Amino acid sequence: MSLDRLIKNCIKQDAQAQSQLYKQYASKLFSLCLKYSKNYAEAEDNLHDAFITVFSKIDQYNNKGSFEGWLKRIAINTSLQSYRDNVGVYDIVNEDNIEDVTVDIDDDELNIDFLLKIIQELPDRYRLVFNLYVLDGYSHVEISELINISTGTSKSNLARARLILKEKIENYKSNGNSQSS
Repeated sequence: MSLDRLIKNCIKQDAQAQSQLYKQYASKLFSLCLKYSKNYAEAEDNLHDAFITVFSKIDQYNNKGSFEGWLKRIAINTSLQSYRDNVGVYDIVNEDNIEDVTVDIDDDELNIDFLLKIIQELPDRYRLVFNLYVLDGYSHVEISELINISTGTSKSNLARARLILKEKIENYKSNGNSQSS
């Protein structure tokens, strides 16, 4: 079934079309939700909530931009809303006076699983800003609006995230770990 037909059938609330749409996009959206969630279970909840939004608002998709991009935006916004709802739990700290840190990564020494693992281990406030800025290309101004923090806090949380990652990478390298392990 073509994407246009699939969308039209989902607008009609056709359960088979909704199931097909879910199967087609769930894994991509889940990995996106996982980037912005504290853990696997929260990512599953965010994915579920994102698809509820998709199916209730699919008639608002206007064929401007890619459909997948529209879905990704919903998944990110759903995950960020979950974050905002639990902001007291995540406890964002204003750290305006942190200097920027860069992390040099030698691809030959680190594997992607290790990098993803240490990113996921970042404190929630740092991981969220790091993912938005580095992995998804949001600006600090956009991040500050998305998660209700100041631009300076966004910058300092990114710097803290990079510092933690740098320390973990240096520790990993100094312990003689390699991709072949």
